[in-house]
Amino acid sequence: MLLSPREVNIAGIYLPPLLIAGCSGLALAYGLARGLNRFRLSRYFAAPQLVFVCLAIIFSNLIETVLF
Repeated sequence: MLLSPREVNIAGIYLPPLLIAGCSGLALAYGLARGLNRFRLSRYFAAPQLVFVCLAIIFSNLIETVLF
């Protein structure tokens, strides 16, 4: 039996789970990108901007899968 989609209630405001996962995935990707830039590891990537986008997608997908 499939689970029905549910929404997250924050202070009486219903938010879709993908919005929560997307925002937290974006925040995690931003933090990791800052860490990579701080230790100058992003210079090994041909396109660091694409790495940031890919990290945001991967983190959002992982959060969506694990939490919701």
